[in-house]
Order: sequence, then structure tokens, then C-alpha cells
Amino acid sequence: MEDWLICRVLTSYTDPDVVFYRERCTMDKTKRLVACPVLIMALTFCGKRTQPVDLTPDALPSMPTDVRLIAFGSCNRQNLDQSYWRDIAGLQPDLWIWLGDNIYADTDDMEVMASMYAQQKTDPNYAIFRRQVPIVGIWDDHDYGVNDGGKEYPEKEASKELMLQFLDVPEDAPVRRHAGIYQNYTIQSDGHPVRLILLDTRSFRDALEPKPEGPERYRINPDGDILGEEQWQWLGQQLRDTAWELALIGGGYQFLHDQQYFEKWANFPQAHQRLLQMIDSLAHHPVILLSGDRHIAEIARKPLPHQTWPLYEVTASGLTHSYTAVNEPNQYREGPVLGQKNMATLHLDWQAAKPQCIITLHELDSIKPFYVDTVGF
Repeated sequence: MEDWLICRVLTSYTDPDVVFYRERCTMDKTKRLVACPVLIMALTFCGKRTQPVDLTPDALPSMPTDVRLIAFGSCNRQNLDQSYWRDIAGLQPDLWIWLGDNIYADTDDMEVMASMYAQQKTDPNYAIFRRQVPIVGIWDDHDYGVNDGGKEYPEKEASKELMLQFLDVPEDAPVRRHAGIYQNYTIQSDGHPVRLILLDTRSFRDALEPKPEGPERYRINPDGDILGEEQWQWLGQQLRDTAWELALIGGGYQFLHDQQYFEKWANFPQAHQRLLQMIDSLAHHPVILLSGDRHIAEIARKPLPHQTWPLYEVTASGLTHSYTAVNEPNQYREGPVLGQKNMATLHLDWQAAKPQCIITLHELDSIKPFYVDTVGF
């Protein structure tokens, strides 16, 4: 086996390859593990070394000083098999980004939502992963609390608190001082600053009206908004900042695709155009968009009128389930579309003759690359 950990943290389990110590485990009425601080001493299967993995609450990894490989994905049902975290860990990413639907809650009962987050956070496979890899993220609709929901959702503030707890966001983080869950991070990659911008496309989004006729799920809302003015102003500040050399903008649903029938930025033409114009006019360096929601993986590319670089979008959606029957046009698509369970990685290579980002869509069941594209900076 590869030289990485396969550990299971259960209330009663014996395995000669894994030695673990269990403290103060608490159980609910169904005997499901709710919380279990543990210290796992795991032996690697190759016999090369013995490495402790500390699962106490203060043992989370800090943001690395040099990020080269970023992994991301979305659409994870917490009650389905989570063993894929072992395979993602095997890629040795420096950072994981949740792009929404991190759990499937769809409820305004915060006790129910909290129990679902606890189920995900204490899953043995994810528990190991989150001690190995720094994690940040944003929500989409199912972890926000309502399918395809927007600003009308009454529990948005309580839901925000649960998600920030799930992501272990510090109490003094800026996101805790404003409405919504949008965030930014500056990470270093081989000495080059990269700005990660995570947009909240739920808390301030105007309503979508169902469309009973035709294949489209919703009518176009021509004057509707997605971000809210405070978040728009914040995004403009992020893009104007000249202190970064590459920006990654993440959000729950697709930015560029305007031909699919479901949720998308193109359902709000005014907001969609405002976003593209803002990136085109304000960004000093290349921008890559990251999205989830669709239960597929694909790469899209759109030229911008005033930039020498095209705008790329990477959609990675379907960690536990996928849209295997996908068959839809996308005028901006680069390469094939993947309808199997998936995730994606960005490999930042600043040492190439021209700095580049290698985008890889991975089939999750095999963790093998499905499609690879290269973006020059």
C-alpha cells in the first residue's frame, strides 16, 4: 500500500495496524458517534516510519507557507461513503476548498443541521483528512439550509454559525463581523501571493421564479441581484488590490455556463454582467473561477474584452453522487465533461518558462486524472 494512513476511529474496533486511544466519547440515542477527541498513533503500511495523527481539537494544521497543490470539490452527502478522503489525501494537497453542499441539510431546524455537521466532522475518514490538510470553504444551497434558496431563508445567521464551526473558523476572523459568509485568504505559492476569494451566493440573492413550461427550471430574473451591495463593494476591493499575482474566486454555482437549465449566474443577467465587467476592468492579474453544484466536472474558458488572459472556470461537483446522464451543450467548455463522482486540483507551477496552473479533473472512484488543462499566467 501507499505510504499514507488508512485509519478508522470507531467506538469499538480492533486492528493490529492501528493503535488508538479513545477519551470521553459521547454517543447519542442511536449510538452514532457525536464527538470523540482521540490521539491516533498510526503505523504506515510500508514500514517506513511511525507517524502520530493528533485528533484533539487544537491539532488542526495551519495554512502552509508554500501552497503548490490545491484540491477542491462539492456535493457531499454526509450519510454516504466517505472513504474517498483517503484517496484525496494520497494526492498530498496543500489545501482543500469546500465549494458548497458540504452536507445535505435542507432544514430550518438548527439542531438537525448541527447533528448533520457533527456526522460529517466525526466521520473517521474525514476526521483524519482534516488533521492532515488545511480546509476552507463556502456554502451552496443544501448546507445553507434550503434547496435553491436565497435571502428569504429565515435561519441564515444560525446556519452561518454552524458552518463556521464546521470549518473551524477562528472567533476573530473578519467573516464573523459582517452579514453573509464571504471570505478572502492570501496564500503564498513559491513566494508568489495568491488571493482566494469565496463568494456568498445565497445570503443576499434575490428570488428565482419557477418556470412551469419548457426544460428550464427557473425564469430569468433580469434585474435581480446575487451578492448584495456590501459584498459587491468588498469584491471590488479584492480585485483592485495589486498585492496578488493570481486570484481564485469560488462560489456555489456556475459562473460562465449560460445554456444549462438549472441554477447559474446567467439567471440574473444584470448581476452576471456586473461580475464579468468587474473582473475585466479591475483585475491586474489572471483570475480562475471555481464552482460546484452541478454533480459534474468540467472546465470552461471565456475571453475578456480588455484582458490578455482568458477567464477560466473549473466546476468540480459530485463527491458522493453525480449526474451520470449529463448531455448538455456549453459554448465555453474546454475538453470533455465528467459525469462520474469527481474532484479537481490546481497545481501552481511558478518555475516553468511561463508560470502556469495545471488543472486536473479527477474521477474520484479511481482518483485518476480524467482531463488535464494548462493555464498560463
